[in-house]
Amino acid sequence: MIGTTELLIILLIVVIIFGAGKLKNIGGDLGSAIKSFKEGINDKAESKKNKKTKKQIK
Repeated sequence: MIGTTELLIILLIVVIIFGAGKLKNIGGDLGSAIKSFKEGINDKAESKKNKKTKKQIK
């Protein structure tokens, strides 16, 4: 299992490689991607629910 010390070392290496400014952009892009993914899953679930409702109405 990875401990706190190992995580801090990995974080330090990532900051050195990418820089703090670029990490902010990467984090924002990752957050947007996750949000879009969740919205897509919710839309698909609602679509299936609507299809079942339409079949029940007919």
